[in-house]
Amino acid sequence: MAVEEKYISYRMYLVAFAMFLMAVAVIFKLTKIQWSEGDYYRKLAQERTVKNFVIPANKGNIYSADGSLLATSIPKYTVRFDAVAPKTEAFDKNVRALADSLGRLLKKSSGEIYNNLRKARANKSRYFLVARDLSYTDYMKIKGFPLFNLGAYKGGMITEQKTVREHPIGKIAERTIGYERKTPTGALDGKGIEWAFRQYLNGKDGKVLKQKIAKGQWKPIRDVNEVEPQDGYDVISTIDVYIQDIAHHALLKQLRQYNADHGCVVVMETKTGKVKAISNLGKNPASTNKAADSTYFETTNYAIAEAHEPGSTYKLADLMALLEDKKLDTSAVFDSYGGIITYSGKKVRDSHEGGYGKISLARGFEVSSNTVLVQAVYNSYKNEPEKFVNHLNNFGLNKPLGLPIKGEGIPYIPQPGSPRWSAISLPWMAFGYGVSITPLQTLTFYNAVANNGEMVKPQFVSEIKEWNKTIKKFNKEVINPRVCSSETIAKLKAVMQNVVKKGTGAKLYSKEFSMAGKTGTAQANYAKNGGTEKHYISSFVGYFPADDPKYSCIVVVHEPNTSNNNYYGADVAGPVFKRIAQKIFTDAPSMNEIKNLNRKNPQQENSYAKYYTKVQNTKKIIPNVKGMPGMDAIALLGNLGLNIRVKGTGKVKSQSIQPGQIFTKKTTILLELS
Repeated sequence: MAVEEKYISYRMYLVAFAMFLMAVAVIFKLTKIQWSEGDYYRKLAQERTVKNFVIPANKGNIYSADGSLLATSIPKYTVRFDAVAPKTEAFDKNVRALADSLGRLLKKSSGEIYNNLRKARANKSRYFLVARDLSYTDYMKIKGFPLFNLGAYKGGMITEQKTVREHPIGKIAERTIGYERKTPTGALDGKGIEWAFRQYLNGKDGKVLKQKIAKGQWKPIRDVNEVEPQDGYDVISTIDVYIQDIAHHALLKQLRQYNADHGCVVVMETKTGKVKAISNLGKNPASTNKAADSTYFETTNYAIAEAHEPGSTYKLADLMALLEDKKLDTSAVFDSYGGIITYSGKKVRDSHEGGYGKISLARGFEVSSNTVLVQAVYNSYKNEPEKFVNHLNNFGLNKPLGLPIKGEGIPYIPQPGSPRWSAISLPWMAFGYGVSITPLQTLTFYNAVANNGEMVKPQFVSEIKEWNKTIKKFNKEVINPRVCSSETIAKLKAVMQNVVKKGTGAKLYSKEFSMAGKTGTAQANYAKNGGTEKHYISSFVGYFPADDPKYSCIVVVHEPNTSNNNYYGADVAGPVFKRIAQKIFTDAPSMNEIKNLNRKNPQQENSYAKYYTKVQNTKKIIPNVKGMPGMDAIALLGNLGLNIRVKGTGKVKSQSIQPGQIFTKKTTILLELS
């Protein structure tokens, strides 16, 4: 018995010693955590329960040259309910009133909302969805509803904000206005002005501190943000909404009439290079039957990105080189040889069967004779092709324009001595084959002739502004101060006027206003779906008025219907050009110049000074703009010094700051249009 008791005693000592060692180990570990690893674990715990979330800054707006809003950032709000946060007394007292208020605002059954709120409370839901994609006005209303007006902790209201980019004028010029987005991999990508000028448009993100309340669910700790987001600058584009609307609808009408695959039009201010309109329309990419589909969208920026064989519009470069080198004059006579000539076994044909007989070089350009222009170039440069190609290079036709907008197409000109140079390279490029160039590059070249030899870079943005303060101004950028001599320019202008008066563009001629330009019809070097059907690219490029150019313009239509054998540039693309010129210069109201506007009247100056002082000392109040057209409301509020955000299109439905309230400059007001 004594032995057994002794054995039990040993075991008790052993257990006690083991427990002692465990206690020492626990104390050691706690001490180590406290003094050497405490900061790490405290930080880890905090990161898992509390952390900063980024609040994306509102992007700046994009405006047209005439002040129309092209793109704006609209805040959208999601409201959720932490059903555990409110005290029982506060919840029971306010839940019915809250349900009634939400029902009226959201146009839902208040009874159903009441039951859902009760159910969320019973289930201890901490992230119950109340409403999503709310406007700022509706969000502010909900914030003032019973229970929610007690704040995040006492009332349980959880707010999430996101920014949505909207285009008030719709789809017009959408591809050029562009976008910025995240790819599936999380990388940033974009197109158009939005992407090219993101360094100005994107503001500085803010931060909000949130606490984890459930799996994957976070709730703001305070009603205010840790760091407030800063809005981006506004971008003033060169687009003119009036001209853009004309160009868009003129192109759309022609694409539908000819059931074409896609097309583009660009209108540029001659002296400055400012792009006043650019439209890129292609058939619905999701359609399975494109032949029958007449729906067109802004899918690709064809004017900037699509380099292709230009056809006869390239003949202007031929004539410029020939005249500059004094190889020939416009009066030189050529035999068109029945409309067919052969080089290295390959035939060059005129579109007019039987040719044109013997005609001058100028007339050959006017009627777009391939045989005449090819002979002129080949006979003049066959022994020194590099001299001709150097001219093309010096004209800037061999390199991109260096636009800020992403995705510019790369032009191509075969160079003598390169592997791709062949016996037919010289004659073929003389009528626009074997080379490639984008529509905007072609327009820039023609614009240089309209601008008396000065080649200017196309410009899409004129100014960066912070409200009414100019941050950066983009002035005219000259690519080449003189592409050729004044003598050559005068002759080129004369023949381009005759193209419209008595050449391939004669159908476009009008006594009401003058135009000059060149038609182009290129046969595309591909077949679709394994077939043998020919596809054409129809174009017209030029300027107006012919005697004092204000605008240059290019129209390109791909794959017009060929069933009526009517696919030529003058018939397909020319009417778009004419419609734009006609609308701008005959439909627009005339503007008479008023002289002596700058002459000062001392009495008026004194009266104005008194009035200005009085206005500055007068309290400014918000006017009632409900029911006004959006553009009128923007102009009125803008003149008062307000920072304006807009949602929707049409007339003002509601305003975030109520009429009669006093405000200070740069106060932000949100207008909802419908």
